[in-house]
Amino acid sequence: MSVILSLFVIGISLSMDTFSVCLSIGTFNINKNKMLLLTVLVGIMHFFMPLCGSILGHKVIQFLNVNVNFLLGIILIFIGIEMILSLLKKDEKVFNLSLLNMFLMAISVSLDSFSTGLGLMAITNDVILSGLIFCVCAASFTFMGLLIGKYSSEKLGIYGNIIGIILLFVIGIFHLFC
Repeated sequence: MSVILSLFVIGISLSMDTFSVCLSIGTFNINKNKMLLLTVLVGIMHFFMPLCGSILGHKVIQFLNVNVNFLLGIILIFIGIEMILSLLKKDEKVFNLSLLNMFLMAISVSLDSFSTGLGLMAITNDVILSGLIFCVCAASFTFMGLLIGKYSSEKLGIYGNIIGIILLFVIGIFHLFC
């Protein structure tokens, strides 16, 4: 029972960056289908990334020599720039979140669960259960972030969008220098 509680705490902590990013994205009034698709993509990535991390282990990190936080920061700033461009277009009111952007965002916020998967065997040997818990937590936080962002956008108007963009840039810059 303590293992499951530990996995939920880890799942919630892994989902906090997802929640923050989705607060920003939600301010751009994306449609329900895209909200659901993004929620599913993030959940799936949070299921598979720890599995890949526990299977592939340190070999991949040593081979690729990638700084996961730097990569996440670049992707978040890229999404922030696209949000600014979308906000500056006077004729278009809805942020056009493409499938590629959703996929990149889902991967970027799931990279931390890949590195968590590296040490997952120290907590439990049941990586499927941990992946399911991470998936449920991430999908829940994604959807909540999108809904809260959408509600705040309705109440705050363009200021909600600007706050969302600033939040996205702050998170991206934080990850660049972490």
